[in-house]
Amino acid sequence: MITIVARNIIKKGKRDAFIEAVRPLIAASRAEKGNIAYDLYEDADDENALCFIEKWENMAAIAAHNTSPHFREWIASKSEFVASGTVARYRML
Repeated sequence: MITIVARNIIKKGKRDAFIEAVRPLIAASRAEKGNIAYDLYEDADDENALCFIEKWENMAAIAAHNTSPHFREWIASKSEFVASGTVARYRML
């Protein structure tokens, strides 16, 4: 299993719009083959720091996700909402 932690620092005044914009991404990603979990979290100390925590069966599932229409649409619109971010992948031991 591989876990992705994708942290997003949201632009001022864009938090609610970000959350609405990612709802279809979350729903479609959860339905993908190889997805175990796909959730959005808010930093306990900063409401504008939102983090996707995704769990996938393997790298092939992630590769398929990264080419899916819903993910590509999100990437194309992401800069409207996100000031900065990081993505890290972790393999379960």
